[in-house]
Amino acid sequence: MKRILQSRLKYLYTGERFAIILFIPLSYIINYTYPDLQLYSLLSFWISFFLLEFILIQGTYYWHSKWKRLINENKTITPIKTVKLLRKLKTINLGIIIFSIILFVIDVLVNYPILPISGLLISGFIFIFAIIEFINYFYIQLSYDNLSDIRYLIKAKKFKRSSLSKDFKRVGY
Repeated sequence: MKRILQSRLKYLYTGERFAIILFIPLSYIINYTYPDLQLYSLLSFWISFFLLEFILIQGTYYWHSKWKRLINENKTITPIKTVKLLRKLKTINLGIIIFSIILFVIDVLVNYPILPISGLLISGFIFIFAIIEFINYFYIQLSYDNLSDIRYLIKAKKFKRSSLSKDFKRVGY
């Protein structure tokens, strides 16, 4: 059982880390290949991209700390230090989300009427993806990628609380 959990946690943190690394050159390739999108000229793109990467970094840190503790101490409980840090980062994330909305409005006001709508839509997609990741980590588990999770979803007919949300409750947040 321990090896299965170790593998699962390693899969989670390496998957998030891979996404962080992959998205950087991918954004460059898209911006270079489709210059009409004007992605790099949009404030909304930069803040949405930063928010997504920032949340993925937090997810990587979370899963890695759980994996490391399981390997080193044979415990599955998330270290309190990790939970406290992520609680602070949750507040920062909310601030960035609000700031992102403001930057979307600024992009529309500054770039109207020559607004690159397609670029703004891609920025919006990235922003929504970041919000989904935020909810998935800090509130409700939205990712069901293994048989156990899918069975729970079918049986309970509701989403699970996220692991981090359970950790917040355990610590008293």
